[in-house]
Amino acid sequence: MNADLIYSDASELAELIRTKEVTSVEVVRAHLDRIAAVDQKVNAVVTLADGALESAKAADVAVAAGAEVGPLHGVPFTAKDSFDTAGVLTQRGSPIFAGRVPDTDATSVARLKRAGAILLAKTNLPEFSYSTESDNLLTGRTNNPWNLDRTPGGSSGGESVAIAAGMSPLGLGSDLAISVRGPAAHTGIAALKATHGRIPMTGVWPRAPRRDWHAGPMARTIRDLALAYSLLSGPDGADGFATVPHEFDTGLGASPDRPVRVGWLTDSGLGPIDPEVAATVRNAAESLRDNGIPTEEVNIPALERDNPLDLFYRQHVMEVKPTFQDVTAGHEDQMAKVSKHMLATPDTSLRDYVLAEQGVERLRDAFAEYFQRYDVLLLPVLPIPAHEHGLARFTINGRTVHAAHIQTATVPFNLTGLPALSMRFGTSGDGMPIGVQIAAAWHAESTILHIASLLETLSPVRDQHPVIGS
Repeated sequence: MNADLIYSDASELAELIRTKEVTSVEVVRAHLDRIAAVDQKVNAVVTLADGALESAKAADVAVAAGAEVGPLHGVPFTAKDSFDTAGVLTQRGSPIFAGRVPDTDATSVARLKRAGAILLAKTNLPEFSYSTESDNLLTGRTNNPWNLDRTPGGSSGGESVAIAAGMSPLGLGSDLAISVRGPAAHTGIAALKATHGRIPMTGVWPRAPRRDWHAGPMARTIRDLALAYSLLSGPDGADGFATVPHEFDTGLGASPDRPVRVGWLTDSGLGPIDPEVAATVRNAAESLRDNGIPTEEVNIPALERDNPLDLFYRQHVMEVKPTFQDVTAGHEDQMAKVSKHMLATPDTSLRDYVLAEQGVERLRDAFAEYFQRYDVLLLPVLPIPAHEHGLARFTINGRTVHAAHIQTATVPFNLTGLPALSMRFGTSGDGMPIGVQIAAAWHAESTILHIASLLETLSPVRDQHPVIGS
């Protein structure tokens, strides 16, 4: 039964608990046992939350008494260690914050708890969530469960591994340029970066640059992403970017008034893409077409005119530096290499900063025009499948690129605030998951989830799980 429980999704577990087919205690204990069995190999979990089993017992008492329960009643969840959790260590991947215990929950943590979910553990990340690999000086390196010699990505790498490896059915991650979608693609799960401001960032650190940070759910199924998103979105009265009232139908698969129009691309300014990744995107597009969804290969010239990754770095170095300088002052010997490198990067000139701002505005205009003609953009999440730990450069199709290239297909949607989802749809020749990315217009999360739900039923790799090596 434990094997069934650890790979059941949160929606199924909630139903099983609600109908008394299993108890919350059984579910929580199964996931704790799984953590004990495999986490020493992958190092995804950094802190177990005290009281999870006691909360599970209370959840079972409520069910037995016939009480009205929430949609995630008795279901465990995990959270990246950048999310504040009341009474539970939140150390942000840094010795500078070692031993830090917040008094209050982040808004997103509180909302899952209000839905009945039980915090099980906190998960690993790079220092300050500021790298595309999950490694830090405090809690070490996280390994990909599909191949321990490969990275699970960052910055929500520990969260993606916990879910992929059956240690958690549902989690919370944050995304600055890649950080929920990239790790999801590396480990074969799903993740949603909603429209900027849809999910409050209150209680998640760092906030700078505020224009680019998003919080988002991570899970193994699209219906879990939809359920979590429905619970997480909406203003909280504290995040000034979270102002749009929540309006969302969690039903999946309903036919729209007209066919959804899908454009897909594998180049158009994205730089070199691994052939297996490109083939996976084409396969997803063809699967949609074969099931009655109009699809067309497209290009977006603005992605070729303005390199989104260049725009991102010219903007955000200036905006994040003051925050990092404040928290690291006097603790320079406790900083990771990535943070030191960022602080040593020369400031962007005012002229270049303004030009970058104008480039982002052109990207927004281009996407606004694109989504007049199409409802969805289908493209790669990452240019390559999960790679070995610590690579500084990649060679793709004979071209050598900097490791930052891994963010090329994801960062446009942080710069513009557009919603985007990552889900698995393929496998590399050496057995690593390959994802596809689905983007839509601002506040069109239901469209993304509709197409993702359809692709999930068509996926050639559905319900595959890693066998964690020795």
